[in-house]
Amino acid sequence: MISPAVAHAVQSTANTLFVPYLLVILFGAGLFLTLRYRFVQLFRLAQAFRTFSAPRETAAGGVLSPFQAFMTALAATIGTGNIAGIATGIVSGGPGALFWIWAYGFVATTIKFSEAVLGVRFRVTEGATVLSGPMYYLRDGLKSTKLATLYALVAGVAALTTTPFTQTNSIALVVDTQLGVPRWISGVAIAVLTWLVIIGGIKSIGRVAEKLTPLKVGLYLAGGLFVIVSFASQIPAVLALVFREAFSFRAAAGGGLGIVVAMRYGLARGMYANEAGYGTAAVAYGTAQSRQPYYQGLNAVMEVFVVSFVTSTISALTILLTGVWRMGQTSTAAVADGFNAAMPGIGGYVVVISVFLFGYTTLIGWSYYGEQFLEYLLGARVRLPYRWAYCLLIPFGAVTKVDLVWAWGDLMNALQIFPNIIGVVGLSALVAKVALDRGRTPSESPVVRGPAA
Repeated sequence: MISPAVAHAVQSTANTLFVPYLLVILFGAGLFLTLRYRFVQLFRLAQAFRTFSAPRETAAGGVLSPFQAFMTALAATIGTGNIAGIATGIVSGGPGALFWIWAYGFVATTIKFSEAVLGVRFRVTEGATVLSGPMYYLRDGLKSTKLATLYALVAGVAALTTTPFTQTNSIALVVDTQLGVPRWISGVAIAVLTWLVIIGGIKSIGRVAEKLTPLKVGLYLAGGLFVIVSFASQIPAVLALVFREAFSFRAAAGGGLGIVVAMRYGLARGMYANEAGYGTAAVAYGTAQSRQPYYQGLNAVMEVFVVSFVTSTISALTILLTGVWRMGQTSTAAVADGFNAAMPGIGGYVVVISVFLFGYTTLIGWSYYGEQFLEYLLGARVRLPYRWAYCLLIPFGAVTKVDLVWAWGDLMNALQIFPNIIGVVGLSALVAKVALDRGRTPSESPVVRGPAA
């Protein structure tokens, strides 16, 4: 049992890192890249919609089709953080947190564009195996083995000690509150289902993600739109509240200024929602059978758009329009109450199914991320032990205290971001050339071949 003092220390450290350090670093990096890439996320968005399912190139490196790579990235990114995390952010940070989720989402697209481009550009192929991630562009692009090792270590620990807890916790919570199933039973069931997929490696993960990701997005979108339309008369007032509270200097809960609290939670939950800055996009898109980093970058733009401006907005508006954010509920339970307000007796089940699909696909996607990080440090021998350890931790996540789960996640993700952002900004000249040339010359993005570490 973790003492309240330890939990408070974890939360306090996470708060210190997020405000002001990560706020300045992430917004600053995003704005810098937005200008350097000439607003690629705005002026190339239409092209991103047209090309997100580019065909695979059989002569290119990679193990997944570009569409499978995109769906794997989307599967891992759209997790319960888009439901539970956003709800927690709104309840804790107030309605103004939604504005900062949007603001970060806009600039975050350029960060994720960079990660995807660099992931393809500096991936390593060893026969039928593809190794990708920030470790390789930090090592081979930035020429910093120390930063590469630091990133792999922090990110590997983060993947192993956050995702099995945050995703499982949110699933177990909503299943318990809506269906009355004890949390430990949910944890064991989720662990078994996760093991059945990840034991087969990235190809197995890609096949499952390709099928489940469109289903989970479509279901949540349909249910959320029904809630929003049902309370459409409240939309003008709620949007006014969002913008007003985003810049409020009145005291908020906990004694902080409203704007500071809104920014802290908006940034933290926005990061959880779209994962820009984590470096995980480099792992996912690096698996694509494509020699065109530019198009994988556009896929990353699409990914952030879907996450930050569709699924996260649905979660936030659901609890804001229905007034649930004032009723003391948090996490997935708050969103379930919001859905039930528009669809009594049915809405909760929609959220249960959505949370399961969101959390489950994120679990299988992040398992591969963590495997890649630790394989960089320890070699291929870590694969099977890691997969087993990952699944064995899942039941513990189901019964862990929710506040501690998210605080620990905030802390580990913050530590993961620092070395990655150094690489993204340091290699931005290379990415800018790809962005501005629109990927017309595949020769600009050769596949790097060499040892794993």
